[in-house]
Amino acid sequence: MAVQITAQEAVKKIVAKSAVMIGGFLGAGVPLVMLDEIAKSGIKELTVISIGAGYRGGGVDIGKLVLNKQIIKYITAHVGTDPNLIKQIVGGEVEMELSPMGTFVERIRAGGAGLGAVVTPVGMGTEVEEMAEKIIVDGKPYLLFKPIRAAVAVIKAHRGDLLGNLQYQGMSNTSPIMATAADIVIAEVDEIVAVGEISPENVGTPGIFVDYLVQGHTYQKRKAIYEELWIATNKL
Repeated sequence: MAVQITAQEAVKKIVAKSAVMIGGFLGAGVPLVMLDEIAKSGIKELTVISIGAGYRGGGVDIGKLVLNKQIIKYITAHVGTDPNLIKQIVGGEVEMELSPMGTFVERIRAGGAGLGAVVTPVGMGTEVEEMAEKIIVDGKPYLLFKPIRAAVAVIKAHRGDLLGNLQYQGMSNTSPIMATAADIVIAEVDEIVAVGEISPENVGTPGIFVDYLVQGHTYQKRKAIYEELWIATNKL
């Protein structure tokens, strides 16, 4: 059974110098409340693992951790949306580990499944070759990437029940796969409901993977935040 805690209590599960996965995709479907709490906490020297650098222009969601200089290593598939992060990477303040988007997700899946590596031909003949070990299988060259795991995964779902079962809405992005690959899983949800209110066919992440539930913004509040953001950035 997942334990319902506040965002302030949940952020105490994250310690300095730890690896933290953040669900979401370029600002969409991210745990906004938890990211605000991590930013307020001032926890430093984090290795952040997320598929992209957050909302374009930076300073939003994961971008708040970048502005606070809380990140020392960033494991991702895309950094081009946050100029502040790019500046820190170029300046040597943040170490970057980059892999192709599909490979990035597969590395996390491998971490959750206990596999030893991801072996793929994707990236052969490109600069990606420099980021992986090259091996030969049946006479053909492949790139070998190590699995990715984290101490804590902070993911986002629409609804969660007290057993930790999660229901996603629309694009679930990286949250379901990250829930399998961390020692502690914190799920921020729009709504916490009674057991049985999420029908089995709508469970995107079974409760066995979830340790803590955090009440996030309501769906209406979250929608208003994004509408305000999109208007401010000429996207609506």
